[in-house]
Amino acid sequence: MWATPVSLSGQHCSLLPLSHNHADGLSAASASGDLHRLWYTSIPAPDQVEAEIDRRLSLQETGSMIPFTACDASGRPVGMTTYMNIDHANRRLEIGSTWYGKSAQRTPLNTECKLLLLRHAFETLDAISVEFRTHFINHQSRRAIERLGAKLDGVLRSHMIMGNGTIRDTAVYSIIASEWPTVQANLQWQLEKPRD
Repeated sequence: MWATPVSLSGQHCSLLPLSHNHADGLSAASASGDLHRLWYTSIPAPDQVEAEIDRRLSLQETGSMIPFTACDASGRPVGMTTYMNIDHANRRLEIGSTWYGKSAQRTPLNTECKLLLLRHAFETLDAISVEFRTHFINHQSRRAIERLGAKLDGVLRSHMIMGNGTIRDTAVYSIIASEWPTVQANLQWQLEKPRD
């Protein structure tokens, strides 16, 4: 396999291979702010976290996903993220199925998690492209992806049927290998700049 489970760590966060040992912390993070009630995204309810861990680990067994638990600086689980839709032969992957509990939102944690994932993808795995996808109307997610420096590739119209039966248009973004040095400099600046 081109991409395999790995632990990544920084100043504000660590990314650990997803494990059932993280279930209690992830359930608490999911309960924070009733995130599972957002209709345009898929965040497990606290009582569905164990099943979501099972789902992600089963995809890891097939080689299509590497799931992580995102932990804050104290080591507390605060969310999940993944390398997904992994194309081992073409050295392409997507960073997605990401969510963070309310306490971790609008903090340096997400920026540093993306920096760690992108650095590993481009510098260790020698990826040629990293993709991001989100619901077209999830403006918060789209702004966050654009702040990374990803460019909009296009919109897949009527791409998915959501759990509530609505049809999702999916905004597809990517960062290619030649853009990585600029994206990395921008992410490092975002982490180092003074906070208001």
